[in-house]
Amino acid sequence: MVQQSFEKLKEALKEALYLDLDELGLSAQGDEVVSKYIGLQLRSAFQPIYQAGQQDKLYGFEALLRPSIGEQDAVSPVFAFSFADNQGRLVKFDRVARTLHTLNYLHLPEDKGLLFLNVHPKLLVSVNAHGKVFERILHANSVPTQQVVIEILESAVEVDRQLTEAIDNYRDRGYQIALDDFGSKHSNLDRLWRLSPHYVKLDLSLIREAETNTRVQRALPKLVEMFTELGAKAVIEGIENETQYRIALDSGAPLLQGYYLGKPEFATHWREASLELVPT
Repeated sequence: MVQQSFEKLKEALKEALYLDLDELGLSAQGDEVVSKYIGLQLRSAFQPIYQAGQQDKLYGFEALLRPSIGEQDAVSPVFAFSFADNQGRLVKFDRVARTLHTLNYLHLPEDKGLLFLNVHPKLLVSVNAHGKVFERILHANSVPTQQVVIEILESAVEVDRQLTEAIDNYRDRGYQIALDDFGSKHSNLDRLWRLSPHYVKLDLSLIREAETNTRVQRALPKLVEMFTELGAKAVIEGIENETQYRIALDSGAPLLQGYYLGKPEFATHWREASLELVPT
């Protein structure tokens, strides 16, 4: 079934967008789409994001790249993107990754929610008309841009004007915006007010610190409340045990993510698994 739908998509994209998926190294392999590009094998893994306080419903998935050299020797996404950058292929590599994630997202369970996608910081300052080509890929797959959340690591972009322009471009095309790793050492509160993201993903160091530091634990609900007043939903990431889960629930954060709730898995796993949140 995946092979058949993939072949139809290849024809449609080539005819409508002059985009050749063979050039991106994409192919159907069993029940998923994989890519072989610049000497790396690329796969998509998806980590669930749950909605707390409403019977713990699934809210969406964050797509994560799983690169390897050959079939067995896994390398980190950071290494893969750096390798592509050194070869002058960062823009194309990012397009490969996002197309790969989109095609595999289509084969998640029907009630899969939103698709959260990371954007490499260098692309925010080196590409014009952000999201234009990807928008056409989404539309070719009947995925509206409103269903996609672009995750941006704002602390990695030093020039405010470039960051604002990139976010405005994405927003104008209908994408939702998430600021990622907020609360890390270089997070900028002033930027938070100006950028008005739809989501703020709290750096995983915060929930870890809250587990042993009562001051941080008391501060979390205030952070969540502040984001809510700005019109953004807080996502607490990095929940790895029951204690952290309870702290996250007590904070009032509407969205939760972490290994305790669900590890990143390939689409095949999520089609076969129950997506109900296990902890009670």
